[in-house]
Amino acid sequence: MAQRDPAPSQPAAPGAPSVSLTIPVAPEMEIVATAQADALGEYIDMGRDKIDEVKLALVEACINAFEHAHTEDNQVHITFRVGGRREAGEWLEIEVLDRGRGFDTAGVESPSPQKTFEERRRRGWGLHIIKSLMDEVQIASGEWGTRILMRKYK
Repeated sequence: MAQRDPAPSQPAAPGAPSVSLTIPVAPEMEIVATAQADALGEYIDMGRDKIDEVKLALVEACINAFEHAHTEDNQVHITFRVGGRREAGEWLEIEVLDRGRGFDTAGVESPSPQKTFEERRRRGWGLHIIKSLMDEVQIASGEWGTRILMRKYK
């Protein structure tokens, strides 16, 4: 039986300043979302390298939603949050939510260079890339859709 998570009931950082964006499932719309990540990263004085890592992780999360969610509304909902204290570590958090069919989070096969090169399987690296670029990643999925919550510290 597939592992299905319950729908998240509240934001990961309630009360944090936030910006919400809904984008259609359409070519290049993931790039629109990265402009907001860029602006908020600059707002908290995050380094350029870290902002670029956040943007790449966001592109991967959006493309995963575009390709795999099969949403009826053809939309991806993104919430950006900033928080923390300068002395304790400020962060940029991004929640990517689709209302698609969800997937079994426990059944995701880890990619490997061997499969990529020997079996010519060039796909399947998205979640791995997201996890390697961000400081914290939570993935929940079920009949309600999929939520990827990513956080990068300044």
